Formats: sequence, C-alpha cells, structure tokens
Amino acid sequence: MIRPAAPADLAAVAAVYAHYVRETVVTFDEVPPTEADWGAKARELAALGLPFLVAEVDGEVAGYAYVNRYRPKAAYRHTGEDSIYLAPGRTGLGLGSALLDALLTACEHTELRQLVAVIADSGSDASAALHRRFGFEPAGRLREVGFKHGRWIDTVLMQRALG
Repeated sequence: MIRPAAPADLAAVAAVYAHYVRETVVTFDEVPPTEADWGAKARELAALGLPFLVAEVDGEVAGYAYVNRYRPKAAYRHTGEDSIYLAPGRTGLGLGSALLDALLTACEHTELRQLVAVIADSGSDASAALHRRFGFEPAGRLREVGFKHGRWIDTVLMQRALG
C-alpha cells in the first residue's frame, strides 16, 4: 500500500535512510538524520504542499519517497527533486515503481512543472532505469562532485516534465 507518510512512520523512514547513509554512496549524507530531523522535513514538505509517501508491506514501512524543491531560490519554485529509498531486502519487488508512480500522480496537484532526479553514479543502473521507465530523460552528469567511502562519485541528472 502506498500512502502519505505519518508521524508514526518516521522512525522506520530514518532507519531505512540510515542504512544508505552508512553503507552506500547513493546519498551524499555522511551522518544519518534523526527521527526529529525527519519530522522537520515532513512538516516542511507539508507546508510546501509536496508529497511524502511510504510503501507499507505487511504493516511495515518498506520504503518511502518524497518531492522537495530542487533549489531554494524563488525562480526554481516550479521544479522539484524526487527521492526514493527502499528498505534493505525490499528492492526488486516493484515498490520503487509504485512509489514513483504515486509521486508523479501527487505532483499533478502541486505548482510543479518539472521534476529532477539527482542520482549518484554508484555503479548500479537501477535508479536511472526506474526513472527512464517513467519518462525521465538524461539531463547531464556532474563529475566527481561527491567524495564518500574513499571514492569520488559522479551524479547523473534526469528530468521529466509534469502536467
């Protein structure tokens, strides 16, 4: 089931993301945000009218997705950036597709006209392939913009028009 995130989900969301912060290069965060940090993010997204969703399987949060502003400057207000993370062991089950589909639907009710995906080039094509399936197109590559776990990482930019 895909549904809006609730305060009771934030500990699970924090745990999912902490795995990626500690174990991977798919996020450039190096310190996992706390449950309180996630609460602040949820309130910020709600105030902006942007979606924050969870995938629930067997009563547990199996993943989450949200859209935030692409950049804080006012002229970017019609462009969002999506984030999708699945709990370890929950990949390959179609949850990423379900979350991205629901995000795109939810974005129809916002002022957004463009959605950007900023994907760390971790050596896996899974995130880029997911975005391609939903109409995102390559928009560029930023070379060696992140340094984590002893290596330099590129980011791939993908973009999709909304509405």
